[in-house]
Amino acid sequence: MFKTRFTETFGIEHPIVCGGMTGVGTADLIAAVANAGALGFLTALMSPTPDALRKEIQRCREMTDRPFGVNLTILPTINPVPYDEYREAIIDSGIKIVETAGNNPEPHLPSFKAAGVKVIHKAVAVRHALKAEKVGVDAISIDGYECAGHPGEDDIPGLILIPAAADKVRIPLIASGGFADGRGLVAALALGAEAINMGTRFMATVEAPIHENVKRQILINDERATDLIYRKFHNTARVAKNAISQEILRVSAQPDAKFEDIAHLASGARGRVNVMEGGDVEGGVWTAGMAQGLIHDIPTTAELVSRIVNEASVIINGRLPSMVAMPALR
Repeated sequence: MFKTRFTETFGIEHPIVCGGMTGVGTADLIAAVANAGALGFLTALMSPTPDALRKEIQRCREMTDRPFGVNLTILPTINPVPYDEYREAIIDSGIKIVETAGNNPEPHLPSFKAAGVKVIHKAVAVRHALKAEKVGVDAISIDGYECAGHPGEDDIPGLILIPAAADKVRIPLIASGGFADGRGLVAALALGAEAINMGTRFMATVEAPIHENVKRQILINDERATDLIYRKFHNTARVAKNAISQEILRVSAQPDAKFEDIAHLASGARGRVNVMEGGDVEGGVWTAGMAQGLIHDIPTTAELVSRIVNEASVIINGRLPSMVAMPALR
């Protein structure tokens, strides 16, 4: 129904993406996204080893015959991650689309390109997007201030960031941050993007492999129910507002606060075990975006994608034309 450079380049039916999400991006959800005609990304580092990633890719293939990709987030870690081995697992498994995030993907591009892999890089600023384009990625996913996870430190909302990026980036642009429905898809296309990326919205679907309490909390939360944490440490993250995020902000506000003072609260394992698996929405840090305020149900992934595309079509073909006053013909 919508044909853009993104759908053409990546062989996708709809200009909708489910980017990599720690704790969420398993084959269960990503196969459903693919079957719905959108593009989903398995989260590589959720697999404890490169061999485990190979098995997860195969599991996804057993559930869909449509295109899907793998997210490889490249960040400094306390325990070194064998990124080269994960990259080779992706290539060996025949994956042809990769989403990179975090640090500069340039060291990995020669191997990906040699294997015919297209790379989408997530960026939070126009300057970062231009650098990624220069080193040879195939598309940019631009993350606005509204997004869950790491929005960067510039605090530029999507209404400005997306067209600012579209003015300068020449490769396909995916808009990310605050998208949850057909209105957002239309807006993104109008601003110069060629697809939307959704994270929080896909968390509240039947197939998302997280506890039902988390899905229901997303419905309860409104657009104000997020916190920006780690700002003091120049690693800002947007998370769902809860007792843990509020305590992190309280401790971080102390003049001599160090990350070590909040490390026990910020533990990723705590969020995965207590929240995503156990359903204690107050038991750890979990990411969610401002799009919570636009989410009111828990549909199947197929129902969600179909609804968004249909809503967007109605707006473009019905509501908007009715607002345009054509001059009288002479």
